[in-house]
Amino acid sequence: MTAFTQDQWIILALVFVLGILLGVFLTAGGRRKWKHRYSTEVERREAVEREHREHRERMDEREKEWRERDALRGAAIRDRDGDGVRDDREI
Repeated sequence: MTAFTQDQWIILALVFVLGILLGVFLTAGGRRKWKHRYSTEVERREAVEREHREHRERMDEREKEWRERDALRGAAIRDRDGDGVRDDREI
């Protein structure tokens, strides 16, 4: 294995410094970018959770209405002649 000359060491150091500088310039503002993306994702997740919660509340209300309608429908079926007395109790 041959030893490096002084010129080769200088070139190697310059390439190393150039790599560091290039990496710094490519990631300039990187901290702000990921923080912005993170905060955007958190806001989007909270919006989705809020929409889901509102949807569940609406569905619970609808289900209560449906149950009430079914109960009224069942009562109407049992009292077909409309006199307020259940038909199975009439003699």
